[in-house]
Amino acid sequence: MGKVNIKWTGKMAFNVEVGGFNIPIDATEKVGGMNGGPQPKPLTLASLGGCTGMDVISILTKMRVKPDYFNVEVNGELTDEHPKYYHKIHIRYIFRGRDLPMAKLEKAINLSQDRYCGVTEMLNKAAEITHEIVIEE
Repeated sequence: MGKVNIKWTGKMAFNVEVGGFNIPIDATEKVGGMNGGPQPKPLTLASLGGCTGMDVISILTKMRVKPDYFNVEVNGELTDEHPKYYHKIHIRYIFRGRDLPMAKLEKAINLSQDRYCGVTEMLNKAAEITHEIVIEE
């Protein structure tokens, strides 16, 4: 079971308490906020990136694959009409390292996307999620 507490702190700002950690969220000045923290929708993308990133690193560790660098970029495209939501999401898995086996990278990512990442599972019901693997020198 998950539980978060979202306490209003003034104007459009809130403090989100998650597992003992605090995250300020706010809206832009254009809509009455003070831009004092991230907006809620992009945090959905952060949750997706964090969930799948943790899966991938965990799976690769079990496969004895150790990248020197790993980054997950998540880009979302909002619908034009209200309620606006991400209807297209693209994930870039970026790796650096020597002799990274593409087959194992693909397997770890596919296991995360198809089996382990609950955030992916939820968002798949509303969005088309695509991904790519980038190996940088």
